[in-house]
Order: sequence, then structure tokens, then C-alpha cells
Amino acid sequence: MVDVGDKPDTARRAVARGTIRLRPETVAAVRNNEVEKGDVLATARVGAIQAVKHTWETIPMCHQIPITNVDTEFEFAEDVIELSVAVETTGKTGCEMEALEGVTTGLNVVWDMVKSAEKDGDGNYPDTGIESVEVVEKTKREL
Repeated sequence: MVDVGDKPDTARRAVARGTIRLRPETVAAVRNNEVEKGDVLATARVGAIQAVKHTWETIPMCHQIPITNVDTEFEFAEDVIELSVAVETTGKTGCEMEALEGVTTGLNVVWDMVKSAEKDGDGNYPDTGIESVEVVEKTKREL
């Protein structure tokens, strides 16, 4: 673990995003809140926020940081749902790993919620995939 004890506290923000590729009819069902398992977006939002708050427990060398805000945003295309997670903190180290954890977990929750609709006859997921997970913004400003 890196010693950040002597660093000054700063306001930090990171935004990550990623996509899940699904069948168009599955995307429509999510958009219209018609998935049998429940409200996909509400559940994915909670999962993303929980993941942000627990990143230090799953990434071994991550510091536990005070999360001051988490925003999630979903966007739809015909066969894709995009999730963006913005994380803010005031502390000695950044929050990009937290944003990435939020995105990956949120998208995994979507997959879990729609997996019965996405399976083919053999139980595989030929049309489903999580892609393009990346940090798209990272800022730091002195307090």
C-alpha cells in the first residue's frame, strides 16, 4: 500500500463508464421495467453504489476513502445499456478505482437481472457482453 499520510486533502472526482450488450428485446424490457426479476435499473444503481463504498475490501491495495457522493446514469441504445458512475471524495488519494468498481458491479447486476432472457437454448449468452469499461474523467482540486 502507498503511504499517503503526508499528502494534503483535496477534492477529487472520477467518472467511469461501461456498456452491456444485450438483445434488443431485453433492452426494451429493461427500459419499460418489464423484467420478471424486478426493477433492473434501481437494483443496478444500488449495486453500483454498494460496490463504490466497498472498493477497499475487494481491491487489496486500495485505501478506504470517504465517499462524499455517487451519481449513476444509464443510457440506452438499441442493443446496449451504458452505465456511468461518478464518484466524489475529499481526501488524500483518488477515487477512480471506486468508479470502475461501481460500473463493473452495476453492469454485472444488469446481467444477473436479465440472464434468463439472454440465455440461448444451450444456456449460453452469445449476444451478451460487458465492454469498454474505462475512466473517462479524473479531477483534483485543492480545498
